[in-house]
Amino acid sequence: MKRITTLGLLALAISVNVSAKLYTASEHAIELSKQSLIIDTHIDVPYRLEKQWQDVSKSADGDFDYPRAVEGGLNAPFMSIYIPAHLEKTGGSYEMANRLIDSMEALVGRAPNKFAMADSVSDITKQFEQGKISLAMGMENGSPIEGKIENLNHFFNRGIRYITLTHSQTNHISDSSYDLRRQWNGLSKFGKELVVEMNNLGMMIDVSHISDDAFYQVMDISKVPVIASHSSLRKYTPGFERNMDDKMLLALKNNNGVIQINFGSSFVTSAAGAWSKKMKAKRSEAQDKHGKNSLQLKGFKKAYAVKNPYPFATTKQVVEHINHVVKLIGIDHVGIGSDFDGVGDSLPVGLKDVSNYPNLVQALIEYGYSDNDIKKILSGNLLRVWQQVEQYASTN
Repeated sequence: MKRITTLGLLALAISVNVSAKLYTASEHAIELSKQSLIIDTHIDVPYRLEKQWQDVSKSADGDFDYPRAVEGGLNAPFMSIYIPAHLEKTGGSYEMANRLIDSMEALVGRAPNKFAMADSVSDITKQFEQGKISLAMGMENGSPIEGKIENLNHFFNRGIRYITLTHSQTNHISDSSYDLRRQWNGLSKFGKELVVEMNNLGMMIDVSHISDDAFYQVMDISKVPVIASHSSLRKYTPGFERNMDDKMLLALKNNNGVIQINFGSSFVTSAAGAWSKKMKAKRSEAQDKHGKNSLQLKGFKKAYAVKNPYPFATTKQVVEHINHVVKLIGIDHVGIGSDFDGVGDSLPVGLKDVSNYPNLVQALIEYGYSDNDIKKILSGNLLRVWQQVEQYASTN
């Protein structure tokens, strides 16, 4: 999750909606999406509902609700138990994580004919056959572990099946790719112990958000494949450490892991990141000139975006990230981790919410992917990693 503030432009919203509708999936793409098991490893519904509750078993705002998930063919979203980085210091991480898990269990309780919790590969496949949407869970930011292995066991028992070791700031487990302060030069001593315990327990390790040094330390320690639950490629966003470079992809291949491509425009194209950087610089100039509470500052984003439209990525640019992974390390190491409900208004044209997976499938078809390879991208590769993690744990 990378929170991006709303642009707040009616004209921009209209242009985005029109552009999104121009991308039309074929009947084959729609049918393939409906027939295939689609797993998206990162959707930020729990934190969204924590801030403003809605019943997503019905039509709702945001990027996810049940009707649109059915329309898009989504069968198994990993609901992100996102914990803000500041709670590492102020406290409350453990309580918030449990509260967000409660909210997902409550959603299943309200609509048991639509949703079911999923703790295993077998749950996913069984519930797919039953026509239910499986709610798996991953924890974004290991802050709630609080340096206690018993907390790891607690959250595993509550259904957490991967942990993103840190988020936007260094925590007690790992340095963050966003944080210039590298307290641990990778993983902390406890972080290294945690990786071993996660392997033994059967919990997937998520290398999204961690620093490069931490990534390579995880590669050295983990006895099972890992995931990058919502990361894209540094090749297309030079200097953005949050994404992965080619050397890291090669290490991921040796680990037999999988990278789940993030849809956010700033993850997909450097133009989006450059836009945000320039807008913030101009806003800072306006603040210096007019004052922090000035009228000009309050309306600055709207005025700036009218004159400088946000450079949304496209569905095909998302697929270019998939293409590069496939060319470099093979079809068995890539999947999807959209970051729906986590990247605000920055989603690409044609991939605005969970009804749009057929557009991605259409783009994959146009690039020449077979139906079998598309199914690997949609879920097969992630299921293979998850199953290997489960099997290792069963023998330890």
